[in-house]
Amino acid sequence: MVYNELINQEMFFLLAGPCVIEGEEMALNIAEHVKKVTDRLGIPYVFKGSFKKANRSRLDSFTGIGDEKALKILAKVRAEFGIPVVTDIHTERDAEMAAEYVDVLQIPAFLCRQTDLLVAAAKTGKIVNIKKGQFLSPESMKFAVDKVRESGDDRVMVTERGTTFGYQDLIVDYRGISIMQQACQCPVVVDVTHSLQQPNQASGVTGGQPALIETIAKAGIAVGADGIFIETHTDPRCAKSDGANMLRLDLIEGLLERLVRVREAIR
Repeated sequence: MVYNELINQEMFFLLAGPCVIEGEEMALNIAEHVKKVTDRLGIPYVFKGSFKKANRSRLDSFTGIGDEKALKILAKVRAEFGIPVVTDIHTERDAEMAAEYVDVLQIPAFLCRQTDLLVAAAKTGKIVNIKKGQFLSPESMKFAVDKVRESGDDRVMVTERGTTFGYQDLIVDYRGISIMQQACQCPVVVDVTHSLQQPNQASGVTGGQPALIETIAKAGIAVGADGIFIETHTDPRCAKSDGANMLRLDLIEGLLERLVRVREAIR
């Protein structure tokens, strides 16, 4: 049901929330704010929050508040606001565990070729969102999608999140949106905020270019992306993960209003 509601809309859908679940109050506040905006604008909304962060540059980086605790918060968001939720998984065990609490299992870009992980996600019967590896061509995502479908799950989508450009930058090739739509025959999402990361900084803390969030988002909608992915926080400066490229929560309404106008113009 959730998948059909996302793909059958004339409007783009939105995956948005904090990078990682830092606590119950922050998750509920963000979900409530974004839901009010998306309800008014007619945008299908999926709340995003990682229950843990397994891929961090440094050993002392924040990874989460505890798996079960974070997953229960995601389940509370779903129950309290009546919205689907998505979280990242990193291992086959994660797939089975997280599937009890969420609607969409997200495969991180670095892991998009991991066959056992894709198969485990598919076997849960949940929607599977596969992020395109920074090292892959758009065409090659067909094979990741095929692994999920051949494992019995047709509810799959892929997400563009930038391609490695040198050692410390990413670039979005907007041709890839159409290419993946045709090659994969599934919804294609543009991950706006991760596309603006500046990885591999000498400090071990990923940088970003949040001033360009609107530029990437508008371009994604203009070329026909089915969905938009945005990480947001009430105060990105205090966020425990990816604060350098997140959108401040109070800016999301204006951005979405402008994206709706772009969508209506091209439609």
